[in-house]
Amino acid sequence: MNLANKITIFRILLIPFFIATLLYYSEARPNLRFMALAVFALACFTDAIDGGIARSRSQITELGVILDPIADKLLIASAFISLSIIKSIPQDLHIPAWAVLIVLTREAIIVIGSILIFFLKGNIAIKPSGLGKITTFFQMLGIIAILAIFQFNKFLIYPAILFTIISGIDYIWRGSKELSEIQKA
Repeated sequence: MNLANKITIFRILLIPFFIATLLYYSEARPNLRFMALAVFALACFTDAIDGGIARSRSQITELGVILDPIADKLLIASAFISLSIIKSIPQDLHIPAWAVLIVLTREAIIVIGSILIFFLKGNIAIKPSGLGKITTFFQMLGIIAILAIFQFNKFLIYPAILFTIISGIDYIWRGSKELSEIQKA
């Protein structure tokens, strides 16, 4: 297993620690919000470096191509869900349920679409779009802003949701195009 894949697995292993810091956070333990912020920021940093390492060292693997987007989806989904439902989190840290629904719907569409294409085509080339990368960036930045109690975090969360919708539509369009090519063959 190469270094990039180890970093991706490390990101996945950070997720339970991130969720735990939010679960046990309270006004009596404010340091746990800072720990959640640090763990999430570290996970975001690993997302930025694992792909760069894989490309620069020619270590792109099938495992990495599949594991990296799964790690991103797990991290983002767990953050949105946790920041929406955990009762001990102050209201200014909460993400609205409708935003969580949009994020989870997009992720479900991507996963189900990928599985469908795989079963119909026999393989799948997972290629994140530029819109998908921008979406992930804004989602991560928005979560960091919320955890940092940045006063204007809505100016980061709302663009993240907008890009989530736009990239979701783009993935549906690209997947439909790929499915129609399968039917022509």
